[in-house]
Amino acid sequence: MSDVKPEKRPQVEQRFEHLMEVKCGYRSGDPMRPAPGEPRPEYDPDRTTLTARRAAKAAELAALRPQEAKLLLGVAHVGVRTLERWERRRRKYGMVGCADHRWLRESGGHPSVGEEVREAILAVREETRHHRSRVSGRTRENVIHRYLRETFPEEEIEIPSYHTLLRIWKEWFGPGGARPRYDRSAELPTKNGHVVVTRPGQVVALDTTILPVMVRQNVFGDPVTVHLTLALDVYTHSICAFRLTLVSDSSVDVAMVLRDVMLPLPMRSEWDDEMEWPYPGLPAAVVAEFAGHKVAALPFFTPETVTSDHGSVYRNHHLVDVQEAMGCRILPARVLRPTDKQAVERVFGSARSLLFEKLAGYTGIDVADRGADPEGDAVLTLSEMEHLVATWVVKVWQNRRLGEFAPCWDPGGDHSPNSLFAASFAQEGFAMDIPSPETYYRFLPEHHVKRIYRRGVKIKGLWYDAEILRDPDRHSTRGGRYKQQWVIHREPRDRRVVFFQDPESHEWHTLRWTGLPSEDDVPAFGDARVEELLTRVRQAGLKPRSDTDLLPVLLEMIGAVAPVEGWPSQMTKSQRIQHAREITQARAAAADRPQVPKQPGEEAHVAAVGTPASPSRGASIASCPTTSPMRPRVAGNSFRLLSTSWTCVPSPR
Repeated sequence: MSDVKPEKRPQVEQRFEHLMEVKCGYRSGDPMRPAPGEPRPEYDPDRTTLTARRAAKAAELAALRPQEAKLLLGVAHVGVRTLERWERRRRKYGMVGCADHRWLRESGGHPSVGEEVREAILAVREETRHHRSRVSGRTRENVIHRYLRETFPEEEIEIPSYHTLLRIWKEWFGPGGARPRYDRSAELPTKNGHVVVTRPGQVVALDTTILPVMVRQNVFGDPVTVHLTLALDVYTHSICAFRLTLVSDSSVDVAMVLRDVMLPLPMRSEWDDEMEWPYPGLPAAVVAEFAGHKVAALPFFTPETVTSDHGSVYRNHHLVDVQEAMGCRILPARVLRPTDKQAVERVFGSARSLLFEKLAGYTGIDVADRGADPEGDAVLTLSEMEHLVATWVVKVWQNRRLGEFAPCWDPGGDHSPNSLFAASFAQEGFAMDIPSPETYYRFLPEHHVKRIYRRGVKIKGLWYDAEILRDPDRHSTRGGRYKQQWVIHREPRDRRVVFFQDPESHEWHTLRWTGLPSEDDVPAFGDARVEELLTRVRQAGLKPRSDTDLLPVLLEMIGAVAPVEGWPSQMTKSQRIQHAREITQARAAAADRPQVPKQPGEEAHVAAVGTPASPSRGASIASCPTTSPMRPRVAGNSFRLLSTSWTCVPSPR
């Protein structure tokens, strides 16, 4: 009790007396020294249980006024859980266990640690943390002794014992459970630096997880697992965009998620007027006029900073080029530091508890928590799940109370992602910049071709050709790093076509695979299928003269020789899932692709055979102009245009 501050000792004694009365019915704790009227009926140990006595004590203390309870016990409210916590600490530490840790006196420090010993400890800490491998406490003690002997050879310094040095090390630097490699990676350029987010779009966090619900793929109806990729605005906690993919997401999928962040979400036929653009200061009719369609209640903007983990899909060169083309900075999270992107991690957990747990086919957090047959319970298809998640995001998540994530300027207020985005209008305005449909092509991987042959151009093993490439007078005027080279954009999800931009007219043209027949009845296939195709051809020793010779091999490999009605019986489950993944990827690519008018003499875009494109942001902005429209800025309730005139200018090469 000597460690307790003198002014707090009466409160500790009061807590102890109440605990003793709950334990044995006597405030002194000794039945041989009862106070008048003890034991009281509600605290008589011969007539009541311990649980009943705790409930009676909690009711007795709850009847006190908060000011009186705080004066006597140090807290305004005492419940059963508080009494249990006090009792556990009392049994461990005695009466002083009833005291709050803030009531104890501060430690007197370590008198044996002088300035020289302090300097040695800090020097050894710096040496072993940043340069040396991890060592034991005994080795650190020896290094401290050697530092003092070599640095202060003429002085007799009293060095603390090993146990004192170990206790000092833990008090000063913590337990030190981090591995040295990850501890070094956690160092920021400026010590104790923090990223302060003050506006929407300043930081957008990206992450991918496996959807905890089994869904059925749209082709054969087999239950499969899908991956969910989220883009979260850290300031407003708005889910700006998401994607569901049958395969693990690739750089193209993440690039399209970033593109969706910049595009307004179109209204769907099943959505009511309450889900339309609601933000004050910018009328919904104005946004619909610039977007070309009715816009849902979901923020859109060009992100300034994109943060993600160190997965290969986020660190490859293609996605880095996409983010640089967007003009945003890349801020990867530190290794094994989930706090750098804990906002998006918590969104995954919230979505699981608020939505996914209530759906049939839920798989749980762990395999041990899984039901008897989640695959058989799956009822939603991939397109139905995508529509359900989109509806939940717009209707539920954007209007949900944030709670502890309230802004710093109003920590006690009630705010939702939509209300925070609306409040940012009055604070900093809103630059409505809707990208053109050509953004889809620029977000695809680039290939630089030195010359165009009679057969066209060769992109990753396949030849592509179109009428526009057959002009003999066509020469590349490109300069810089890829001087006099042609730029071809490849769609990894659908290898039947690639895209080429005419450097003179700046129009985009579709180059078809030369192995495609004129009927366009070849199922979709992606990069993985092309690599498998070429590998099988090389192993068989075939040397085809053209891609037309590869078509029978491709049809035989993907099981497309038989009619569609015979696929489920002719293919195994893994083959059906693989084929469904390729069809789904082709659908997503066709939905993202802008539907430009067909030019004379130019082939139309190739869509997935027998698979209508699902509605998405890319397909909904087909009527938008090919150049960026005016950029109105909204400040408060006023609306003005930054420019009074605008012209269509060709996009850069």
